[in-house]
Amino acid sequence: MKNNQTSPHDLTLEFYTLEQLRQLLEHRPQIRLHPDVVSKIQAGSEYVKEKAAEDRYIYGVNTGFGSLCETRINPGDMEKLQHNLLLSHSVGVGEIVSVQVSRLALFIKLLTFRSGHTGISLDVVNRMLDFWNNDVIPAIPKKGTVGASGDLAPLAHLALPLVGLGKVHFRGEIVAASVALEEMGWKPLRLKPKEGLALTNGVQYLDSMASESLMRVADLIKCADVLAALSSQAFSTSRTFYHKVYHATSWHTERHVVAANLNKLLDGSNHFALPSCNKSMQDPYSFRCIPQVHGAVRQAFDFAKNTIEKDMNGVGDNPLFFPEEDLILFGGNLHGESSAMAMDFLAIAVSELGNISERRTYQLLSGERGLPDFLVKESGLNSGFMITQYTSAALVNENKVLCTPACVDTIPTCQLQEDHVSMGGTSAYKLHQIIENCDYIFAIELLNAAQAIELNAGLQLSPVSKRIFDSFRQSIPFLETDKIMSDEIEKARLFFIENRREWATELGLD
Repeated sequence: MKNNQTSPHDLTLEFYTLEQLRQLLEHRPQIRLHPDVVSKIQAGSEYVKEKAAEDRYIYGVNTGFGSLCETRINPGDMEKLQHNLLLSHSVGVGEIVSVQVSRLALFIKLLTFRSGHTGISLDVVNRMLDFWNNDVIPAIPKKGTVGASGDLAPLAHLALPLVGLGKVHFRGEIVAASVALEEMGWKPLRLKPKEGLALTNGVQYLDSMASESLMRVADLIKCADVLAALSSQAFSTSRTFYHKVYHATSWHTERHVVAANLNKLLDGSNHFALPSCNKSMQDPYSFRCIPQVHGAVRQAFDFAKNTIEKDMNGVGDNPLFFPEEDLILFGGNLHGESSAMAMDFLAIAVSELGNISERRTYQLLSGERGLPDFLVKESGLNSGFMITQYTSAALVNENKVLCTPACVDTIPTCQLQEDHVSMGGTSAYKLHQIIENCDYIFAIELLNAAQAIELNAGLQLSPVSKRIFDSFRQSIPFLETDKIMSDEIEKARLFFIENRREWATELGLD
């Protein structure tokens, strides 16, 4: 456990950024509640207790759920109602998501509880803190949410261990929650009115999936500039397309950032002065338009990041309780349209990042700019890197298919009470797959660029690029003759995964 050596973190009412979430995940400090948060949670819980005793309809407190909203529940059954909700809503299927996603879901759920508007009690929140602080993390099946009405299925699985049911990640294994609770000396909780609904309402699962993807994409967009710089040198491109004066003509500041990164990465190289450089400085668009395409991806990323940060800091639940105003308000803060739309947009952007990478790979193999066909000395006898581009093309095609927005579809649920849903779960799953595919696409570009660099006579790499190239060559040697290329692709992917975080943080890129 990492949190033993890290200062405790006070959960406050402040706005949490994606970077703060990343730091919490990496260092996993002990978390405790700020006194202001304690006061708000206590006030909300007492208010629910008070109102539950009244003879009135309060959805999810003394009524059934969904289309059963006008079915009254006997006062003596209100706790059983909350327990039954967790049982009936635990319908998740498929593989268990990563422990990282579950940790994020646990923390983002705490963010929605800190306001006190959900009516949750300190007993539940403190047990969730016990889970985080002792690395007992609920195990969540991947599929089953429609991204509205709350992420009912995954959040029910997140909540089951609170009552001693379901499964958890515990000491490197997935075990029954009852086993972990017994070992930790914790008794299962009995949920009070509204608590089961508060636990399952909202789209904190969507936001956790989105947050994990955003963390990875934040690195990918910088690493794309690194790979583009390597390929640009290998292909003897001009240096005008990333000139600062050229980009001063554009109001797209993201293009300025990419161009500045390319200037840093390419400083000290002679690629633009080689005889193989195009005399009219008209490079293919996959090179000449790197700032425009990579810049557009950054714009989509910023939109998605801004949207998800706002969503995870808000209160996702229904109904909401306002003790100071003596109000119970009913609405739709359980709908994931914002998160779904942001992830669908980000999927398109990341797919384009892979698309232009594959195009650069193709150009390196094309026999242009003094490079041999398929980047091998005896082409014909050897096919060299020919078929690596096929794999890249196949993955790009898959990404394009996965870019179909999920949020434009809806399948009504619950006897038409919930007749418009976001389908954000699908948005999350396909975005994750697109990112996985891009790891391979980038690895294939890296593999081809390194080979082309050695075949580009007279090329002097920039100092930054040379460090990356030399490190890469320690793992993967120059290809003299044909070999099993899937092994080389996998080694390149592992190299990329091991180094991408360092490239994104240590090279001085924006």
